[in-house]
Amino acid sequence: MSMKTHISVINMWKNYLSSINETVEKSEKEYEAWSFGADEKSANDLSKLVLEGKKTSTTSLHCLYAFEDEELPEENAYSIILDGNNEAQCVIKTTKVSITPFNEVTETFAKTEGEGDMSLEYWKKVHRAFFSKDLKKFEKAFTENMLVVCETFEVVYPR
Repeated sequence: MSMKTHISVINMWKNYLSSINETVEKSEKEYEAWSFGADEKSANDLSKLVLEGKKTSTTSLHCLYAFEDEELPEENAYSIILDGNNEAQCVIKTTKVSITPFNEVTETFAKTEGEGDMSLEYWKKVHRAFFSKDLKKFEKAFTENMLVVCETFEVVYPR
């Protein structure tokens, strides 16, 4: 979550909990707020795909979790997806997490990311470039057999 949480994030979480008859004070549910991509345009474009129901998964490099001292995503975890202005767009719930080599990601999974022409070829091209750029910060090079975290989710609010 960013240093200063946008009020829309707090309001979205309260509204989501209210929609399932829970309150912030009594709920044991927790969430993280984050955006897809590495820039404002990507965050806007990808959050829009989520809202349209076209994007129901995401992929990240497994090694980056260790490099950035972050925990891997978990099934049944909640996230608030932000746009490029760090404003809340929706609440998602992770439904499946799997770890697989990059070169073993399937056409079926690539399609669920909802990007471009939704082909595996497009997915590989875009993710290869994105991951290579991320790895440069750590002076590492991308390889086709690197492990990736494939996360599937559903929008739970608004529906």
